[in-house]
Amino acid sequence: MQPGQMAYDRGITVFSPDGRLFQVEYAREAVKKGTTTIGLKYKDGVILIVDKRVSSRLVEPKSIEKIYDIDEHIGCATSGLVADARILVDQARRDAQIHKITYGENVTVEGLVKRICDFKQNYTQYGGVRPFGTALLMAGVDSLGIHLFETDPSGALVAYKAGCIGSGRPVVMDLFEKEYEDGMKYEDAALLGLRALAAATEEGLTPQTLEVAVVDRKKPFKRLAEKELKALIGKL
Repeated sequence: MQPGQMAYDRGITVFSPDGRLFQVEYAREAVKKGTTTIGLKYKDGVILIVDKRVSSRLVEPKSIEKIYDIDEHIGCATSGLVADARILVDQARRDAQIHKITYGENVTVEGLVKRICDFKQNYTQYGGVRPFGTALLMAGVDSLGIHLFETDPSGALVAYKAGCIGSGRPVVMDLFEKEYEDGMKYEDAALLGLRALAAATEEGLTPQTLEVAVVDRKKPFKRLAEKELKALIGKL
């Protein structure tokens, strides 16, 4: 980068001459280096799958958390800076509870995602702050249907049938383009997600290095236990 361009590079509130906010783009790069995080819609809900990327056998796998429950009908998975993600998760939980107390009903998935994206966008517009270096896959079920949204550090959101964030995105999305089908059964969607994760990661899948959660029409948000993960991996 030329010396004269450094002001655009360092300032979050300053556009470069070609209309770019470099700090937002750098935050997106932090997401690309994050763990592979997958979401798939199936007939009655959404599955979230995350590679924990356990870097050492001395690490307690249970201490690594990449999937969070927002409300009983909404969950999210993260990729990028985990500490940044925790702030957004706390904000989403507050917004969901405020809506429930104020209106006596659950917040809609899209309504909550837009609030979180507005919160993220504020951190791209004012001096003295930096963008959140994390992306979220937010999944949920409400009266309007089954939803899977991807949000990025700029505050943009996109709805997906099957999506991926993190380092393995190109490989996973290529597989989904070829093999994902609307209205898949739960087990078929789960196995497709695990196959995609296995293709994107160098190491084999184990229950200790995986985190999987499901949001369903008929059941609240649920993380799969180690026994259930073993059964799914055994079917691959």
